[in-house]
Amino acid sequence: MKKELLVGVLGLVLVLVASVWFFRPGPETIATTNSSVSSLSASEISYDFGRISMKNGVVEKTFTVTNTSSEDVLIEKITTSCMCTTAFITRASGEEKGPYGMVGHGASVPKANETIKAGETRTVRVVFDPNAHGPAGVGLIERLVMLEDSYGDRLDLSISVTVTP
Repeated sequence: MKKELLVGVLGLVLVLVASVWFFRPGPETIATTNSSVSSLSASEISYDFGRISMKNGVVEKTFTVTNTSSEDVLIEKITTSCMCTTAFITRASGEEKGPYGMVGHGASVPKANETIKAGETRTVRVVFDPNAHGPAGVGLIERLVMLEDSYGDRLDLSISVTVTP
């Protein structure tokens, strides 16, 4: 009886292992990230604020973004990876448009719908609030600002900061 039980359990384990191996996704079915290259580029795509104190409040970084293509690019969405970070884009007229933030948290993020002409340069101002997460929001923090065009291509701008009380 014990021998039959052992053989049955081993057989079941063998069938399970074979099933997992047989039904595993092949390389052609594994999801990949968007591999298309954005027509937007930035002279600097990441910035480290270093150590900042909560008591000193918000910090800002301005990135320069250029349309490197020969066609106009429509930025449909500007979003951030967290509610502690907002972004503003400067329009061709010099007027600042925004704020753009994180999707969710009850508030909708407006569509950017901002066209950058071929060869044109704009600025994106990123604002980080170290107090947004309360007293527990200390240590290394990394956030993204994502500019997505009408083709779904994305340019990511990143910030990092070490927050102290």
